[in-house]
Amino acid sequence: MSHADVLSTAHRLAWQYLNDAAGRHVGGRASRQDLLRTLGGPLPTGAADPVAVLNDLAAAADPGIVATVGPRYFGFVTGGAVPVTVAAEWLGSAWDQNAGLYVLSPAAAVMEDVVAGWLLEMLGLPSTAGVGFTTGCHMANFTCLAAARHEVLRRAGWNVETQGLQRAPRVRVLVGAEVHVSAVGALRYLGFGSDELQTVAVDEQGRMRVDALETMLVSGEGPAIVCAQVGNVSTGASDPVSGIIALAHSRGAWVHVDGAFGLWAATVPELRGQIAGVERADSWATDAHKWLNVPYDSGLAIVRDAAPQRAAMSQKASYLQRGADEERIGMDWVPESSRRTRVIPLYALIRTLGRDGVADLVRRTCHLARRMADRLRTAPGVTVLNEVTLNQVLVQFAGQDGRSADDTTVDVIARVQADGTCWAGGAFWQGQQAMRIAVSNWSTTDADIDRSADAILKCHRDAAAGGPAAPTAS
Repeated sequence: MSHADVLSTAHRLAWQYLNDAAGRHVGGRASRQDLLRTLGGPLPTGAADPVAVLNDLAAAADPGIVATVGPRYFGFVTGGAVPVTVAAEWLGSAWDQNAGLYVLSPAAAVMEDVVAGWLLEMLGLPSTAGVGFTTGCHMANFTCLAAARHEVLRRAGWNVETQGLQRAPRVRVLVGAEVHVSAVGALRYLGFGSDELQTVAVDEQGRMRVDALETMLVSGEGPAIVCAQVGNVSTGASDPVSGIIALAHSRGAWVHVDGAFGLWAATVPELRGQIAGVERADSWATDAHKWLNVPYDSGLAIVRDAAPQRAAMSQKASYLQRGADEERIGMDWVPESSRRTRVIPLYALIRTLGRDGVADLVRRTCHLARRMADRLRTAPGVTVLNEVTLNQVLVQFAGQDGRSADDTTVDVIARVQADGTCWAGGAFWQGQQAMRIAVSNWSTTDADIDRSADAILKCHRDAAAGGPAAPTAS
């Protein structure tokens, strides 16, 4: 069997899926047991025809594939995949380069340098900042916070990379009450237990209160890290970063910004005010596979001063060949040695869309989120709980005949997922159960929003009328 036969089969199957994605039932259509029957079986002992393997794989997996690439998936801020980024991903897989060392792939190293410069300019961040290409925002948070840990302890006279944490000065970490779980997870990996994080009060939209932060900062001494957030995962709201940064820096604290999707507001002139002053932070983490709509495995760790980032991440050994100082060593910037060239789809996206195209993508999906909120809030018994500042819509559905809004909302979410016109998930927001709608796909249109709103409202009417509950997959 030739390479051409195998690759052409994959191309045909992928094109068929992408061509049909907009019309698919959006969620999965099979139970776990169904998928185990079709995908499972005993360990293969002999060789098989690779074309047959691909055909069988596509057929068996299809009922369990969620159409996140389609225009009506609103469950998480996943984005889709702009066609040129899928093509670039295929090309990168064919090249099969390792981005860990310059000598392993000079082209990949140079692309990382080029894309890093483009991104810093696009986001309005310091041109000298260090940029690492990670698996996602979780590891971007880890990378940035490792740099933060290094630097605040260095200022206290401690080298955590050589001396470890066990006898180190205590580092205070302050986070908002609506901190994202990925930031908490990253801090746990770095030795900061979740119970020892100091939680700062937030307002009704989930924004950190500067007055509450000030009270907590002045009540303690020693090294400190403040984790701010732009783009709350439920409301889309951003912390008042300008005030947070000024206050934290006056106390000698490092400010890290978790901007998984909200940081991209910097690309749109009319949205920049929501994150004014963000460029004065010490580090920033974001995702490209969310709002920039590149395939998965694309996070960005950005640190104002590259020295702490490289101090926290660098690895050296006699066999790891290093050339001239200007040659980028990928493993100096992220917590990985061997890794795929995840920069390639991002390079292709920026070359294809340009600064204006990226801004239009962000701007357009924010417009669509407002359209969804406007469609839903005019219906009886529907409440939009958040100020729709970016691409997030948080909705609650009223019950009838003594049924609570929380129970009704859970029912509506289940019905929407079973209906398949669109897909939205749930969130428990400040004591209330809500449906969370995130609009971030490049291919979503006004018509997709209207069709989805109609389906959601029908599910609410059915739930209020007491019809049979939606089936759940086992």
